[in-house]
Amino acid sequence: MMTNEGFQLFLWIMSGIALCVFVALYFVRAGYGIFRSASWGYSINNKWAWVLMEAPVFFVMLYLWRESGTGFSMPQFLFFLLFQLHYLQRSFLFPLLMKGKGRMPLTIMAMGILFNVLNGGMQAGGLFYFAPAAYGEGWNYLLAPHALLGGLLFVLGMAVNLHSDHVIRSLRQPGDTRHYLPAKGMYRYVTSANYLGELMEWTGFAILTASPAAWVFVWWTFANLVPRAHAIHQRYRREFGDEAVGSRKRIIPYIY
Repeated sequence: MMTNEGFQLFLWIMSGIALCVFVALYFVRAGYGIFRSASWGYSINNKWAWVLMEAPVFFVMLYLWRESGTGFSMPQFLFFLLFQLHYLQRSFLFPLLMKGKGRMPLTIMAMGILFNVLNGGMQAGGLFYFAPAAYGEGWNYLLAPHALLGGLLFVLGMAVNLHSDHVIRSLRQPGDTRHYLPAKGMYRYVTSANYLGELMEWTGFAILTASPAAWVFVWWTFANLVPRAHAIHQRYRREFGDEAVGSRKRIIPYIY
C-alpha cells in the first residue's frame, strides 16, 4: 500500500512528465486522427483502438473504488459516478459512433493505455485513499460554492464535448474521406471545440473534488490537448485559408 508521501511524490513525477509531453508535442505531432502517419508504425482499426486505449481507466477506477471500501459514501460516490460516466461514453459509446475506416498506430494506443492505467490509480488515490479531509462533511460538501461551480463546469464541459463530437461526425457522408472545417456550436469560437469541452470537464472536476490528483489530470489534459489544438489550427489555416478560419482561436475562446 502506497503511503501519503509516496502518493505525493507520484503526483510530482506525473506533473513533470506532463511538462515534457507539453513541450514535445509542439515539435512532434502525435500520429493519430488528422495527423496519422505511417512513420508511427503498425496501426489497427480506430474503433478497437479507442476501446482498448480508454477502457483500462474505467476498469481500474471501478476496481480501486471497490477495494477502497468507500462504497456509496458521499461525496466520493458522486465523484466516482461522474468520472465513470465520462469514460463509459469515451470508452464504449464514442467508438461505436465513429464513421469511416480510420486507423490508430499501436504505439499511440500503447502510450494511451499506460497513461490511463496510471491515471486511474492517480484519481482513485486522490478520491478514495488519500482523500481531502473536507469529504467528511458528506452531502454538505456538495453545497459549498466551489463544489456547485465545479459541478456546473463539468456538466457544461461534457455538453460542449459531446456536441462538438457530433458536429465533427456530421461533416462527412458515408464513404467521404475529405477534411472539413467545422463551424457550428463552439467551433464558431475555436477550431478544437471538442478539446475545449474536455478541458472544461476536467477543470470542473478538479474544482468540484478539490483533489490534487484531479488538478494533475487537468495539467495532463492541458499538456496533451493544447499543443495538438495548435497543430490542428495551423493545419486548418494551410488547408482552408486564413479567411475561412477567421478570428477563431485554437482551444480557449478569445485567448488562445
